[in-house]
Amino acid sequence: MKTFAILLLFSWIAFAPTTGRAEDKRIVMIAGKPSHGPGEHEFRAGCLLLQKCLAGFPGIQVEVYTNDWPEDSSVLQGAAAVVIYSDGGAKHPAMQANHLQQLEALMKQGVGFACLHYAVEPTIENGQKEFIDWLGGCFEINRSVNPTWVADFKSFPTHPVARGLKSFSMLDEWYFNMRFRDGMKGVQLILAAVPPKSTMDRHDGPHEGNPGVRAAVEKGEPQTMAWVAERPDGGRGFGFTGGHYHKNWGDDNFRKVVLNGILWVAKVEVPADGVNSTVTAADLEQNLDPKGRKPKAKPAVKPAASAPAPLTK
Repeated sequence: MKTFAILLLFSWIAFAPTTGRAEDKRIVMIAGKPSHGPGEHEFRAGCLLLQKCLAGFPGIQVEVYTNDWPEDSSVLQGAAAVVIYSDGGAKHPAMQANHLQQLEALMKQGVGFACLHYAVEPTIENGQKEFIDWLGGCFEINRSVNPTWVADFKSFPTHPVARGLKSFSMLDEWYFNMRFRDGMKGVQLILAAVPPKSTMDRHDGPHEGNPGVRAAVEKGEPQTMAWVAERPDGGRGFGFTGGHYHKNWGDDNFRKVVLNGILWVAKVEVPADGVNSTVTAADLEQNLDPKGRKPKAKPAVKPAASAPAPLTK
């Protein structure tokens, strides 16, 4: 309990590099509250890992605010980009209080905007219009779907966010059939793959399926899992639907497309080979939410009373 309290205290702290210079562009990352089971929706650990990967990159300063919206919203002022990695729908941190209005003021200044995984889903009533404008597209219930499947990414467009990417496959909860701007105006696809028919095994529902997406999958139409958008005001948006499983950040290409996207929305030049970074198994174990462990099946033989309790983080 004491460990949990300490971690909760740290969750309100901004993790900002101490070597930032006044002229550096500030990238503000907002990590949502703990969600799902261990290893899933590790928003805090994911943001801190991405921050670590960008540490030392010239011209930027990355700040991470965890446990939802920053307690002091003035930290958003002067940001070159805002990145949100959190739950979506009615629980989306941008849908609370006047946060959408705060973002709108930033967007009018040309601030970049990126949303990762569930954070690409506002509600139809609150946020969808804005997200389509700022991001270029978003998840829409009863249209978009969230199956878990292996996406096979074989080719990439000529765009800074796709720099350095090589073919890769990844099991994740890849959302698709997004609601994009009319005519895809100002929107360019970055990651696309053909979902297998097994993605439509579930009954129709708000996130599971509908006649339109079933027909598209049946035809083998490629679906979009990451995209970029440019706004008339000069601002930029980046949407990425993967990121359910924390371990996936250990894949170089999976991580690179997001790091590239973060730089791009902040109007920072993406290296010719993309953002190169190294993540170890130990790195992936850092900063995980104290969610405990999933229940295990009872052993055939009852362990001795002196057996050590399982470790928790």
